[in-house]
Amino acid sequence: MTLAPIAGPPTPSELDGRLVRVRARMEESDIDVYVAVDPVNVYYLTNFFNFVHERPFVLVIRRDGPLQFVVPHLEESHVRARAVAELDIVRYFEFPAPDGHTWHDRLAALLPRGSRIGVEGAMPLRIAERIPDERVTDDIIDETRFVKTPYEVGRMAHACGILDMGYDRLMQICRPGAMLADLQQDVVGRMMRRTLEEIPHANPLATSFKALVQPPSLSDDPHNFTDAFVRMELGGPHVTLVVGQVNGYGVEHERTVFLGEVSARAKDPFDAMLEGRRRAFEMLRPGTNMGSIDAEVRAIYRRRGYGDALLHRTGHGLGITGHEAPFLAVGYDRALEAGMVVSVEPGIYLPGIGGFRHSDTVLITENGSVSLTHAPETIDELTFPVST
Repeated sequence: MTLAPIAGPPTPSELDGRLVRVRARMEESDIDVYVAVDPVNVYYLTNFFNFVHERPFVLVIRRDGPLQFVVPHLEESHVRARAVAELDIVRYFEFPAPDGHTWHDRLAALLPRGSRIGVEGAMPLRIAERIPDERVTDDIIDETRFVKTPYEVGRMAHACGILDMGYDRLMQICRPGAMLADLQQDVVGRMMRRTLEEIPHANPLATSFKALVQPPSLSDDPHNFTDAFVRMELGGPHVTLVVGQVNGYGVEHERTVFLGEVSARAKDPFDAMLEGRRRAFEMLRPGTNMGSIDAEVRAIYRRRGYGDALLHRTGHGLGITGHEAPFLAVGYDRALEAGMVVSVEPGIYLPGIGGFRHSDTVLITENGSVSLTHAPETIDELTFPVST
């Protein structure tokens, strides 16, 4: 499988191959027609990404024939401009609408009576309730997305290259007193400019970036990025991250860094975090139970005395979004497969000391794994001098 970056849109044959795999799963599950509304799943099969609002977009997938797409009249030209897949567009005028002219009237006309209809687990109730006959919840498209095609791996390699550049820049401008808002503006602006240089017609609804830092006074609270005016501090641990969705593919890159000095009480948890991370990488190969990876990391942290400092799983899937299945998590008893892409980010969080977490975007290969993001890992490499 090539790791060469790919920036261009999918070909019709790429999308045809995805549809073939979805239909094979439909047959296995004895589903006659599948109905999808999640913008991520619609994008996966069509290359069209919509903004979610009160006007539904509903994709209907039969066992054969072209996809049928129920869309508001307002969006028809937008769909035709962005979609790559062959689509039969079924238009409704507006929402709300008089009886006989609603989106669900159009949908009902596409669903053969007596059919076994598959729907997504995340389908909104207001749409699911409009589906007649037998309705079966089965995340067929989500499951198909687990294993990436060579094209998708190339797209993710390209996205990771942009994140690597952004992360290098973040490391150049880190200093005590640096404010999150200023760091974000600098790094995100550079990543967006590069994206538009390399993908001039990137979809802005499917492209976004964040460059974030947490000083040691906050880094024990992993998702607390609620203050744009927070500043970096002398010492550490600072948890730094650059994440993004590049024209429809989400990736992430994180490191724990220090500015000028490392306190004695930060060294052991940093080393323990690295030990857990190394063990996770050793186990990343096809056939490994994903739950067992998380269990091994947790056992290391408990042995090192940090059993109470765990707040999350070892990793999660990446693909069209930056957070999706599959999961490196206890209780998730599924095997890794070549072509899956996951984060590896076991963390330790100690109030009064801070958080310790690295993360990379990692491809599962035929005989192991390869990281698509690249940055230093050791405490010496990630301790940056402070100019006086």
